[in-house]
Amino acid sequence: MGKNALRVIDALNSSLAGENIRYEVTALSAHSSVELLAEQARKYNAKFIAITNTDYVEELERLASGLGVEILCGPEGLVEIGELEEVDIVLTAVVGTAGLGAVLAAAKKGKTLAIANKEPLVAAGELLTKTVRESGGMILPVDSEHSAIFQAMQAGRADEVSRIILTASGGAFRDYTIEEIEKATVEEALSHPTWDMGPKVTIDSATMVNKALEVIEARWLFDVPVEKIEVLIHPESVVHSLVEFVDGSVIAQMGRPDMCLPIQYALTYPRRVAGIAEHLKLDELSKLTFARPDMEKFRALALGFEVAKTGGTAAVVFNAANEAAVEEFLAGRIKFVRIIELIEECLSKHSVKKSMSLEELLEADAWAREEVHKSIRAQVQKSTSG
Repeated sequence: MGKNALRVIDALNSSLAGENIRYEVTALSAHSSVELLAEQARKYNAKFIAITNTDYVEELERLASGLGVEILCGPEGLVEIGELEEVDIVLTAVVGTAGLGAVLAAAKKGKTLAIANKEPLVAAGELLTKTVRESGGMILPVDSEHSAIFQAMQAGRADEVSRIILTASGGAFRDYTIEEIEKATVEEALSHPTWDMGPKVTIDSATMVNKALEVIEARWLFDVPVEKIEVLIHPESVVHSLVEFVDGSVIAQMGRPDMCLPIQYALTYPRRVAGIAEHLKLDELSKLTFARPDMEKFRALALGFEVAKTGGTAAVVFNAANEAAVEEFLAGRIKFVRIIELIEECLSKHSVKKSMSLEELLEADAWAREEVHKSIRAQVQKSTSG
């Protein structure tokens, strides 16, 4: 996401955009990719760089020596970046809740938040949207489906929307039976038919947890009741999402699977300018198909709708339990179907809090992760003693 964002900025700062647009990269961050971070800081003349894994601070200091850049470290470094006066737009794609404090800090400062990952709105949707309203900031979605919805909603007023329809590729197991899914291997789960994504997101697509998280995200981002949100399987991944209005009109946002387009739209909103995203050629499309998802096969999706209705800390527990379970699956310690079982177990044990602070959200997150690992340890102990 970061590399694509810099590609988009390069294009916008060139003659490609066709107008006087200039974007300055003030700050950059990474978790452990110190060589790339130092290289980018040098190329874009960044004033601040943050490394969240403190084990790499010394190496980064060596690589960035002489650049005149201020080095920040840990999650606190991200918070400092989010609060910088010279920053107008904060593009965030930090996996998990590690960047949540920084997003809320930027929101309090009234920044424009270009959000590429699901966690801020899933884990802290109510708190984040409330903070943005109070500060006069703005949230612009970069996640392809929510960017599509946001673009489609420009065709009418919010009170004229009758349905929001999220599309889903269906992931690696869209054509598998329940019995076949029960025997799924890590390699099979990582074989996404459309998108080239990292392991975590690809597994989320296979379970359809990603779409469950997007339902929760849409509920807060667009301030709509869960009953107005639907999901359709769309294998071609050309229609990124749709909005139906009360008069029966359905507005769809279409395009090739390319993250550069939603990144650019968030950076240039409300304008549209020429960019580097590949254009869609309609005459080359043979068909566009849509189908309702099998809620029995993809139990995570049904669970996501329930969590979206429940609200409060249920969503952060859902997300954290999934992250911990996916980690265990990728390590080969649990079966694929066990991912959803562990999420369900966590939710059944959790006492939901409706009004919560950042600290309470992080506590619920840590609790869910520990519950997953505790359950797996107990299962291993039982199998070895038996």
